Amino acid sequence: MSAHKLELATALSAVRQASILCGRVRAALVEGSTLTKDDHSPVTVADFGAQAVVLHKLQQALPDDPVVAEEDSAALMAKGNTGIRERVLAEVRQSLPGLEAPDILAAIDRGNFEGGPDERFWTLDPIDGTKGFLRNDQYAVALALIEHGEPVMGVLGCPQLPYAGQTGCLLFATRGGGAQIMPMADEKTEAIAVTSTTSPAEACFCESVESGHSKHDWSARVAEKLGITRPSVRMDSQCKYAAIARGDADIYLRLPTRSGYEEKIWDHAAGCLIVQEAGGTVTDITGKPPDFSLGRTLRENRGIVATNGKWHETVIEAVQAAQSM
Repeated sequence: MSAHKLELATALSAVRQASILCGRVRAALVEGSTLTKDDHSPVTVADFGAQAVVLHKLQQALPDDPVVAEEDSAALMAKGNTGIRERVLAEVRQSLPGLEAPDILAAIDRGNFEGGPDERFWTLDPIDGTKGFLRNDQYAVALALIEHGEPVMGVLGCPQLPYAGQTGCLLFATRGGGAQIMPMADEKTEAIAVTSTTSPAEACFCESVESGHSKHDWSARVAEKLGITRPSVRMDSQCKYAAIARGDADIYLRLPTRSGYEEKIWDHAAGCLIVQEAGGTVTDITGKPPDFSLGRTLRENRGIVATNGKWHETVIEAVQAAQSM
């Protein structure tokens, strides 16, 4: 962990501040706080605000590190979005007083790196699970550091996930250093670990709320093949990785809904490492490890399967068998 001491301290501070910003925006969400990108997914004031906060803090502490992130400021600058842009600027200034508009927009646009195999870079999803955010349900601020194509540090801010009698927590891990959790409001950390469930038939599995993100009928066939009778837990975002890592569930299935879809690296890097460091296993649906060395997507992987690691191959076999039905 000491090898990335500065990086971890910076990431935890940045994700905490971004999570607090998201919670503040969500509490005050009113009509007009969202706009629509070309792919029709909702983007909120919090997406842009969280990205600005995290990337500004990374720039201050680690100015030479590039970032792969989801948003850019072009949508904010589009005609008709002046009101949203001003709200973004106001929210960021509340978190980071004194920043001027050009600095905030420039921070957002620091996320334009394309990734690759040899570079050290960060990847950020400022709000993973935007629809969960809009429903006042689960969402996450997800930040990971990737070196030579592998996540070496990851932080998940989960503002709506209960922990220790509070709402909101941070989960984090470093390669070889284990996984930990802390309340959003203080610094007390606790090691976390996956479940010790010994039979997949006794497992609890989770999947995406949105049917466009994971094929629910395929998941149901997988559960049937494994003998699982418990209903699936559906939640948005990388909070599903958090659920596996801290022992709330045993299996996370993200099964492809259409041919040719490429998973984005920011949707998986932080959660993948946290599950692995908590003792679990993460692969794609064929059993291949996720390859973060190919740019902004996991283009050589299909879907994601995360488990407690006790019977991962059995789950992969069930996924494959259920696919062919």
